[in-house]
Amino acid sequence: MRKDAATLLTRHTEALALFTDRVHAVRDDQWDEPTPCTEWSVRDLVNHLTAEQLWVPDLVTEQATIEDIGDAYDGDVLGEHPRRTWDAAARAAHKAFSAEGALEGPVQLSYGETPATAYCAQMISDAVVHAWDLSRGIGAEERLPDALVAFALEEVAPYAAELSKSGLFAPPIEPPPGDDPQSRLLAMLGRRA
Repeated sequence: MRKDAATLLTRHTEALALFTDRVHAVRDDQWDEPTPCTEWSVRDLVNHLTAEQLWVPDLVTEQATIEDIGDAYDGDVLGEHPRRTWDAAARAAHKAFSAEGALEGPVQLSYGETPATAYCAQMISDAVVHAWDLSRGIGAEERLPDALVAFALEEVAPYAAELSKSGLFAPPIEPPPGDDPQSRLLAMLGRRA
């Protein structure tokens, strides 16, 4: 699935806003709470998404390679002010993807040269699914916007089975009876709604 640049940027804006809303809903006593990502606390999850956003300007704007960036975004990138750090990283990622011509070229990812549109689509889907994880972790509203669910479902479906082989995702599970698109998306990525 490759959407036009305007659609990608709209979904990207919405996905970042959704995750931002959840980050700002984290109470000070919830940062160590567990999430559906069994190895990650709330803070670990937000740190992961923040680090992902930090990569975007380097990869998209600077045309850097994974080797160029090295371990710059490993470890704790949130520091003392996780909400502010997330906000700044999300703004920078959005600015990079929104720049004139940014979605027209390739980026260098760990698995090789990839169209920037594909990278943006992956980032959207990741933010959507992790917004659900964060919602579950902090007890926030778990219903995701229909347009974002539809986008992520269409994006992830072709390669969902391969994701669990990476070790970063749980194996797909059977969706519940009478499932809806959100339940299918979550089940595809090994999550029980």
